Amino acid sequence: MSASPPPVLPDDRLAAGTARLATRHAGRFAVETVQGLLADSYRRLAETARVTTHLVVPAERLDALAHVQGAPGSGLPRVLFVCSHNAGRSQLAAALLELRGAGRVTVSNAGTHPAGAVEPCIAQVLTEAGADPVDPYPKPLTDEVVQAADIVITMGCGDACPVVPGRRYLDWPVPDPDGAPVAVVRNIRDDIDTRITELLASLPTDPTRTSG
Repeated sequence: MSASPPPVLPDDRLAAGTARLATRHAGRFAVETVQGLLADSYRRLAETARVTTHLVVPAERLDALAHVQGAPGSGLPRVLFVCSHNAGRSQLAAALLELRGAGRVTVSNAGTHPAGAVEPCIAQVLTEAGADPVDPYPKPLTDEVVQAADIVITMGCGDACPVVPGRRYLDWPVPDPDGAPVAVVRNIRDDIDTRITELLASLPTDPTRTSG
């Protein structure tokens, strides 16, 4: 029986991305695996993105898959923030953890029902805090990212996030900033920032050290 043809890439620019990622993950994933994930990621993002002419396809699915398979250099704890639309709370949390974590963690974020764009005031309140959005566009939640996470933090998405045995789950009941005045969004940011500080205090100071 002949092999299945590779998936058709919906955008010619993805070919260059496929080549770069295939080189980066040489020895881990076949080119067909890289191409398939890129095509699927593009399709998922295009369903909700408002601007598709500059659509960016996340490479974190391959990084997450590599982490699940025990790839070298993946020893940092991985924290995943999940909210409904990935347009507010999870964006705030990911950016603040990236800033406060200072290289101690790998951070990602996603939405169970991603919106078309990140809420405009999110970038403003993050800039005020000295942080930048980690991935400044809403992304769909995928199996690879959940499976790769050591800590999954849900923020208002209820039971829509899949549960993977052996992972640490936290739920932060943070208000939704959607449509809120910027002063309220600042309060939400500060609430999340306090929780980030507590989270970091619970992590090992040297996450790459193994006991023995």
